[in-house]
Amino acid sequence: MGSVMERASFSQYSWIDFIFSVIGVCTFLVDWGSDIWVATEFYSRGDFFWFGVLVGLMVLSSVVVQMFSWFWFKYDRELPGFRAQTGSGTVLFGDQMKLSCLLHVLQLGFLCRHISAIRQGFRVWWRKEKGSEYAVYLTHDLSMLRLIETFCESAPQLTLMIYVMLRTNKAQTVQFVSVVASTTSIAWMVVDYHRSLRSFLPDKAKQGWGSSLIYFLWNLLLISPRVAAVALFASVLRGYVAAHFLLLWFVFVLWAWRQRTCFMDSMGGEWLYRATVGLIWYFSWFNVAEGRTRGRSLIYHSFIATDGLILLVTWWFYRDPVQTESYAVTLIITLPLSYLVGLLFKALYYCCFHPKLWRPLARDPGLPDDLPDAEVSIRDFSLPERALSSQLLNKRMARHATHFYSEQSVITQTDNTRL
Repeated sequence: MGSVMERASFSQYSWIDFIFSVIGVCTFLVDWGSDIWVATEFYSRGDFFWFGVLVGLMVLSSVVVQMFSWFWFKYDRELPGFRAQTGSGTVLFGDQMKLSCLLHVLQLGFLCRHISAIRQGFRVWWRKEKGSEYAVYLTHDLSMLRLIETFCESAPQLTLMIYVMLRTNKAQTVQFVSVVASTTSIAWMVVDYHRSLRSFLPDKAKQGWGSSLIYFLWNLLLISPRVAAVALFASVLRGYVAAHFLLLWFVFVLWAWRQRTCFMDSMGGEWLYRATVGLIWYFSWFNVAEGRTRGRSLIYHSFIATDGLILLVTWWFYRDPVQTESYAVTLIITLPLSYLVGLLFKALYYCCFHPKLWRPLARDPGLPDDLPDAEVSIRDFSLPERALSSQLLNKRMARHATHFYSEQSVITQTDNTRL
């Protein structure tokens, strides 16, 4: 089984991966162009507060993403044999440390990663050159960076967009379309990240359309009411929304610390990761620790649902009844209902579509070697060191996949029972 899993753990680069890389860089450029356009509109109209908030979100998101990219670049250079496996001509930014540092300081590291992924993917897919593993390695990093950018920039900007519509009580058709497109894009980016994690699962790398649809729907139905509730609260108590975010963010960072996260390879990088997880949790659930996640997920959703209801009730009592008459009742009913339906879709996904990794603490020799398809051993899933010497594995994303899919069931030597 080990050899089969070894082959499955290193998926081959395909034309679909290349298309995703091209779409990724196009989306990155369009996103930045649209951000600059919206900021210019705010400035020209004299809305300097909203202009400052938007620019602040853009800068914060860019700095966080560049820091992750820089940390990973440093980690990868220290891997044994990394340059020999990837080749000096394919390694990101070449072999020049100072050039890489300068590009990241200029906020161009993320863009260069996209370009490097396209360049490497073109060599592998079109020219049939070697380096498929490194091309896949790059796409895994990009999926994580895009997810970080989504919740550091896109989700807060969507909240700001809804807030502006509520404060001005004016909404053009293009604004509604933009809100719907942004919300859909955020949910899709989570699906793209999940798709990347699936590639680490033997025999489960390809996610079916039904599974993808359910995964997309429950993320869409859970993230949308959360963003809307925060925007509604900000529309009546603008000065308190920052305090609300900082308070919850601090609690979430402490919770991530208590779960002993181990995604990065340095303490500074790990605290950056925990701070980013705290921001992601403000909008959506994100599993960061190995083991049974049901309890942690239940605590999180109970907390977020309660917080969302408090935000909605606060908005209801402080709103202008005349100004909000046309949509107030609809929102106060639709948003909690949407969150409830999203939880039902999430339960459906985890019951019917989510593959699980089982951790055998003590293996009984009498047990069969092959577990069912939905139960993949984490011990076998982790490749031996000899495989890492000849194969290129993105260990941080593989570790994330282990955390995301693990259920930490136990196989004992005495009763052969999974607890």
